[in-house]
Amino acid sequence: MARIHSSKITPEHFYFSRRKFVSGLAAVAAGALLLPGCRAGSTPPVPGAGFCDGATAGAAADELGAALTPCDDVISYNNFYEFSLDKEDVGFAAREFVTSPWNVTVGGLVGKPRTFGLEDLLKGFPQEERIYRMRCVEGWSMVIPWLGFPLAQLLKQVEPLSRARYVRFETLLDPKRMPGQTFGALDWPYVEGLRLDEAMHNLTIVATGLYGKPLPPQNGAPVRLVVPWKYGFKNIKSIVKIDLVEAMPVSSWSAEAPHEYGFYASVNPEVSHPRWSQASERRIGDPRLAGGRMRTLLFNGYGKEVSPLYEGLDLAKNY
Repeated sequence: MARIHSSKITPEHFYFSRRKFVSGLAAVAAGALLLPGCRAGSTPPVPGAGFCDGATAGAAADELGAALTPCDDVISYNNFYEFSLDKEDVGFAAREFVTSPWNVTVGGLVGKPRTFGLEDLLKGFPQEERIYRMRCVEGWSMVIPWLGFPLAQLLKQVEPLSRARYVRFETLLDPKRMPGQTFGALDWPYVEGLRLDEAMHNLTIVATGLYGKPLPPQNGAPVRLVVPWKYGFKNIKSIVKIDLVEAMPVSSWSAEAPHEYGFYASVNPEVSHPRWSQASERRIGDPRLAGGRMRTLLFNGYGKEVSPLYEGLDLAKNY
C-alpha cells in the first residue's frame, strides 16, 4: 500500500478536510482497517467509557493558572497512528489493547542493561503528579495531569556510559494488536529521541497515568514519554525499548519529512511549520476561549527551566 505523505499531520483548521480524506481512503481499504465488531455506518462507543468517572487530580490548574483540560476530552481526542489516523476513532480502535504483561528493555551504551517489567516501573519508582501543558504541532493544546516519574531516575539505574549522547525510544511493533501498523502512514515501529541532557532534565517524565488513573490505551498505555516543552509528537507512546546511543537518532517524523519535522521539535512561536504558523494555538475544552486561539509561548512556557539546554543553539536551524 502506498505510504501517506507527512501532510497527515495537519493544523487544526485542516482537520475536518483530513477526516473526509481518511473516510474515503478507509472505504477503499475497509478489509484491512475495519476491526471486529465495527461495521460501516455504526457509531463507535465513547472510548474509555467510564474512565473519567471519579477521575481526580491534585490541583485544578497548572502553574500559569490554566485550567485542566476535561478528562473526557483528553481520552477522546488523540493522535496515535498505530491505531487510527482519525483522532476521534483512536479510542475505539484501541479498546481491546492489552498492556499486561509489558516490558521495557533499556540498553545500548550503559553499564547495567536491564529489562523492566511494568510492575518494576510502577513500584520501583515513586509515582507523582505533574500538571503539564501539551502543545501539538498541529496547533492545538491541552493541560493534562499526568502520573509518572522522572526519566532520569530510570536512566541512572542502567548507568549511562561516557560515550552516550542521545536516548533512542521505540514503540511496540505488533500489527495484530495495533491495526494502524498495517497501514503505511509511517515506517513502523515509531521511533523518537532526545539528547541525553534533555532526557535527564527533571521535567522529562515517564508517564504511567493521567487524572489519577492508569493510562488508557489511546493515551499511550502503559508507559509513554512526556517532554512538556516539545511538540506532542516527541512524546512517544507505548514504549518497549530505550537505548542510549552516541549518534543522533533518526526520529520517525524527521525521517518521513525532514523539511517539516526536526529532531528537536521544541515549541517555538517564532518558527513556523512550512505549512502553517505556530504563533497561536487552540486550547481544547477551554470555555473561556469560546473556540478562539491563544498565544503560544516559547518552549511552551517552560523556558526558564529548559532554555539553558540550548545556549548557543540556533533554534530556527535546529527546529
